[in-house]
Amino acid sequence: MSTISNESHDQRMPRKAVTAATIGTALEWFDFTLYGPISATILPKLFFPAMEPTAGLLASLATFGVGLAARPLGAITCGYLGDKLGRRNLMLATVTMMGLASVLMGLLPTYGQIGVWAPILLVLLRVIQGFALGGESTGAQLMALEHAAPDRRGRYSGLLGLCSPLSQILANAVLLGLAATLSSEQFESFGWRIPFVMSFILVIVAILIRLKVAETPAFIALKKAPIKQNTSPLKSALGSHYKTILRLMLFFCSPAALFYLIVIFSLSYLTKHLGMSQSMGFMSLMVANICAIFGALAGGYLSDRWGRKKALILGSCMTLLILMVYFPILNTQNVSAIMAIMGLFLGFTQFQSGIQPVAFAEAFPTEVRYSGSALAYTGANLLVGGPMPMIAVWLMSQSGNSPWPLVALCAVINLISLAMIVIGPETRGIDLNAVAAQDPVDTASTAILSK
Repeated sequence: MSTISNESHDQRMPRKAVTAATIGTALEWFDFTLYGPISATILPKLFFPAMEPTAGLLASLATFGVGLAARPLGAITCGYLGDKLGRRNLMLATVTMMGLASVLMGLLPTYGQIGVWAPILLVLLRVIQGFALGGESTGAQLMALEHAAPDRRGRYSGLLGLCSPLSQILANAVLLGLAATLSSEQFESFGWRIPFVMSFILVIVAILIRLKVAETPAFIALKKAPIKQNTSPLKSALGSHYKTILRLMLFFCSPAALFYLIVIFSLSYLTKHLGMSQSMGFMSLMVANICAIFGALAGGYLSDRWGRKKALILGSCMTLLILMVYFPILNTQNVSAIMAIMGLFLGFTQFQSGIQPVAFAEAFPTEVRYSGSALAYTGANLLVGGPMPMIAVWLMSQSGNSPWPLVALCAVINLISLAMIVIGPETRGIDLNAVAAQDPVDTASTAILSK
């Protein structure tokens, strides 16, 4: 009876792990995403009233950027600790950290109540949010994938890839619902605080789910191994696996850049350059995020069927083709065509993001998997992902509002990404529980990157 019970428990653990990872990551992305629209509308009046309106808006938007800037620190720190202390402990810590920061943000006094301490505390909480999300993004992926059966890792990876678009849909839906039921005065007074404070309930649920998930088999095998373990996983990752980190970072630069190009810059292009309504822009973005969910699931599923390389090559080629016609179709101002092309573009971008978790996890041995994956993932977002909207605005201003220099830059990034996919090894089916023995032989990329 005990044996049967243990076997049943073991069979359920991968599902528990992917459920815990998906819910927790979606929650953290929800809190992180929710801040964006609030920072552009409500916070300048409440936390930066002493500044003139434009300066207040820029200061408020800067606090959004602070969260992005804090992500690499979270990724590096949590990567080191996750390789030393385990995936489960770090996942409990990051979701708790994000939840507490969000609740405190919802309860934060305004400038009119505590003066300059209000924006100072707002920035501090935003740093904590970014730090937590930086650690969460990679840790949740590993917690799910190191529990998964080899033939289902891609499917689990696709589920993790849908967290970002799902959070954007939920955040916008919550804000639209509050705006529809409350007056503008009520929304400015207390309505914007509600989703931040209510996220505390979701945090409790996420923690309870994660408490039921055991440490991953790969990390347990590492701790039981008789070999000497690295005193510094981060140092080992940078010293022995820097070529793999660089290759994966260059691969993910394209999905990261295109994601921010679509969800941030495209909205500005439609409303400011083409003069379309904000409601139409938001609706197009909502449709695109729905397509992105299906794209992430499809990418993960096909990577189990075809292998990681073939699926990634398909996604990369499709984004390159769509990029060539993206702005001409936006310029038609045909609503149906705009929704279709934004849906296809974001869908195939997230198609690759749905494969990214498993491709990164399978590229490193257990003892440096968290650190190596976090460095590659965060490096791509830091290098071109986060800066892409600003780069796009600058290129447009320098080219007389022509999108073609921007298209050319994105095409170059896409081609570099495609090259990194092609030279990389196929990793489907690799044993993630092997200790320090199965770092995939990346001979092609080693030869190219060494030149």
